[in-house]
Amino acid sequence: MLPRFLAAIDSVSGTAHLADDEARHLSQVLRLGAGDEVAVFDGAGREFRARIERVTRDGAQVRLIEEQAAAPEPRVRLTLAQAALKGEKMDDVVRDATMMGVASIEPLVTEHTAAHLKEGRAPERWRRIAVASAKQCRRAVVPKVGDGLAFAAWIAQDRSAVRVMLVEPSASVEGRPASALPGDPPASATILIGPEGGWSAGEIDAAVGAGYVPITLGRRTLRADAMPIVALGVLQYLWGDL
Repeated sequence: MLPRFLAAIDSVSGTAHLADDEARHLSQVLRLGAGDEVAVFDGAGREFRARIERVTRDGAQVRLIEEQAAAPEPRVRLTLAQAALKGEKMDDVVRDATMMGVASIEPLVTEHTAAHLKEGRAPERWRRIAVASAKQCRRAVVPKVGDGLAFAAWIAQDRSAVRVMLVEPSASVEGRPASALPGDPPASATILIGPEGGWSAGEIDAAVGAGYVPITLGRRTLRADAMPIVALGVLQYLWGDL
């Protein structure tokens, strides 16, 4: 399989430009140069086989050869609204959620968030991780990674057709099993997942009042960084989207 790179694609001129970070990986890590073939994708669903024309300090230029069929995206447009986690745990969540096919990742600041995240200050590193994960799993779509929102601001603006809040077995509200959700795939859905310290009672009440369905995945309490990939897998199986 050809090595893959995120690129700005101009299908009119038949060329694509790789930014400096992608070009460095192409030339310095993979030791590729003019004449070598690669695959380029635009992060929005298009992918092409291409040939490298030149590599400079400012990036790389490639010539498009033919469009390739991109890996199919999930039919349910999923948003992961994830309370920011400490250290590298959030890195893992972004990587795994991208691999599972989410359309967007919204980092949240909640009452029990232990990570040092300020509203609007999500690190650029998370976006780079999403790009790297899309390249590795051969998606042609890179999910949008939000800038970081307060919990209340997010639930006030979320308009997904189905909104799910993952709660622990000991939460202040009784969670329903995932099988209680509609079996017909919705056009869009949000999965709301809390931090290491869990949700506050006030946050649960606010989310339920805003239309979120409290769901639990069983009697065991899962790690905060494990919950997203488990929850995404369960919902995608429920909706026949794996």
